[in-house]
Amino acid sequence: MNARGQPIRNPPRISISSVCLALFVTGIGLLRAATPETQNPPLVVELKLDREVEPVLATYIGEGLADAAGRQASLVLITMDTPGGLSDSMTDMIHHILESPVPVAVFVSPSGARGASAGFFILLSADVSAMAPGTRTGASTPILLPGGFSVPVDEVLRKKMNNDATAFLRSFTEKRNRNPKLAETAVTDAQAFTENEALAGHLIDLIARDNADLLKQLNGREIKRFDGKTAKLSLENYRLDEFHLSARQKFLARIVDPDIFFLLLLVGVLGLYTEFTHPGVIAPGVIGGICAVLALYAMHLLPVNFAGVVLILLAFALFIMEAKFASHGVLLTGGIVSMFLGAIFLIRSPLTPGGVSMGVALSVTLPVAVLTVFLMRLVLKSRGWKTATGKEEMLGAEGVVTTPLPAQGEGMIRVHGELWRAVASSPVAEGTHVRVTRVDGLKLFVEPKQA
Repeated sequence: MNARGQPIRNPPRISISSVCLALFVTGIGLLRAATPETQNPPLVVELKLDREVEPVLATYIGEGLADAAGRQASLVLITMDTPGGLSDSMTDMIHHILESPVPVAVFVSPSGARGASAGFFILLSADVSAMAPGTRTGASTPILLPGGFSVPVDEVLRKKMNNDATAFLRSFTEKRNRNPKLAETAVTDAQAFTENEALAGHLIDLIARDNADLLKQLNGREIKRFDGKTAKLSLENYRLDEFHLSARQKFLARIVDPDIFFLLLLVGVLGLYTEFTHPGVIAPGVIGGICAVLALYAMHLLPVNFAGVVLILLAFALFIMEAKFASHGVLLTGGIVSMFLGAIFLIRSPLTPGGVSMGVALSVTLPVAVLTVFLMRLVLKSRGWKTATGKEEMLGAEGVVTTPLPAQGEGMIRVHGELWRAVASSPVAEGTHVRVTRVDGLKLFVEPKQA
C-alpha cells in the first residue's frame, strides 16, 4: 500500500532472452546496411583474345559473354593481343559483343601488344575501348595472302572488299560515338595508330597501365550501350574471374591451326594410301583414317582453298607415277613443287597472312615425296616376287628322289625337307634331282632336273 492507501503494482518484467534476440536482429540489420558490397561484390569476367582470330576463338568469346550474362556480371573485360584473323570469325565476335546484355570493355594489353587487322574492328565495337602504353592498332585493309604470297586482286574486287569493310566499321563506330572517318583510314590506307594517336583521334576511350588501372578508371563511369541506353559501371571492390578455354576448345584450337591441318591432311592421305597398297598392316589405315576425319573437320571450319587441295592430291599422283615410270626425276620434282604450292594456297585468309607457314611447307614436302615414292616402288617390286606360301610355293622347287619313280607311277621325293608323293612321265632313279612342274592336291608332278 502506498501513502494514499492504494496497492502497489509490480513493474513489467523483460526477459533476458528477448533482449538478446532484439540485439541480434538489430546487429544483423546494421551489418547488412553497412557492408552491402562485401556481400555481393561486382563480378568482372575476363576473356583473353591472345592469338589469331579463328572459329574456335569466336566460339570461346560467345560462350564467355553468355556465361557472364548468366552470372549477372557487371562487366566483361576482353584483353587482346592479336595480329588479326578470319573475317567470318571477327564478324561473329562483333555480333556477340554488340548483342551482349553485359557491358564489354576491350583492352589492348599488355605493353607491346597489338590489336591489328580484325582486332581493330573488335576493339572499336566494344562499349569501352582501351589500350595500354606501348600498344598499337589498325592496319585493317582486307587482303588475300594465301601462305604469305600476295595475289593480284582485280581493282573492282578490291574496291568492293574495302567498301564492305568500311560500311561494316561505320555501322557500329557511329553508334559508339567514335570517329568513323579516321577509323576508315585503317581500311582504305592501312593506317595504324599508337595508343596516344587512337585516343586523340577519338577511336578509343582511355589509356590504362593494366587491368587494375582500367577498372579503377571505369568505376562510376557512365557508358552508352549499343541500343542507346545508358549504364553506370559500379566496380567498387570488384571480383575478377577469368573465363578459360575448355579442354574441347583447346583441342579444336590446335586442329584448326593451318600448320596442324596441313599435317593432318598429309598423314591422313599417306596412311590410307599405305593401307591400300599394303593390306593388313592395319596401323597406318587406322591412324590415317582418324587424321583424315580430323582434317575434314578442320576443313569445315577453315576457309580452305579448293585449288590448294587439288594441288596436294596432284602431288601424290605425280609421286606414284614417278615410281612407275622412268622420268629421270621430272615427275618427282613436279610433285614436290605441286605439294609446296598446295600448302601455301591451302588456307584463304582474307584479313591476315595466316595460312601454312613456309617452314612447315618446306620441311614436310620432301619427306612425304620420298616416302610415297618408296612405298610405291615396294608395291611394284612385290608384284615380281614369287609367292612364299601355298601351292604356288612348290612350283619350280627342287627335290631329291628317295623312292624310285616308275613311268607314270608314284614314288617319293624330298622337297624342303618334307616327303611328298610324286609322279614322273619317265622312270627316275633314286637320288636323282628333280624339279616340280605341277601340284595336284598332295601329289607333285616332277621331271628330272637338267644339268
